[in-house]
Amino acid sequence: MNVFLDFEASSLSDHSYPIEIAWVFEDGRTQSHLIAPAPGWDDWNAEAERIHGLSRDTLIRDGVSHDSVARQMVEALSGHALFASAPSWDGKWMSVLLRAAGFPRHTLRLRDTDIALRDAATRILRDSLSPESLEARIDELVAWSHTIKDSTPAHRALADAMEERAIWQKVCDRAQEMAASPGPAT
Repeated sequence: MNVFLDFEASSLSDHSYPIEIAWVFEDGRTQSHLIAPAPGWDDWNAEAERIHGLSRDTLIRDGVSHDSVARQMVEALSGHALFASAPSWDGKWMSVLLRAAGFPRHTLRLRDTDIALRDAATRILRDSLSPESLEARIDELVAWSHTIKDSTPAHRALADAMEERAIWQKVCDRAQEMAASPGPAT
């Protein structure tokens, strides 16, 4: 099953670490965690805090231990297709979290959400369009998906992961409409 993930982080520096994670399964199930800093995670950026609104004190007080979050993440997400809108950044933070909890860094792997969009559109449209038209329609749907994104992300993991899933669902719905439209495949 497809799962859409998002992380918030202490900064965008090389030493940044994840402070919040959320995931949303394609069926709508969600999970979200504030992550208490692991020993040695001391990078902090006041501008990042201003953007996501989470203080380091909040994470220390209300966050779940990094190893507990990592175990829950591996248990819940293993065997699923994992997607993020910024897989290089989110993948970095996922790797930091996994390694801090003693897991190999590639225990889980993220791919770009555009891959999930392309896969869904292909599955829905492949029997209703000619091969010549299929790729163009898929490109059109993926390009359209970029126009419907909220221009100002919430910068909270659950809200941003839910938006990714909502965009995926809109692409699926639009592809279904295309597949059901009357007329010969072009």
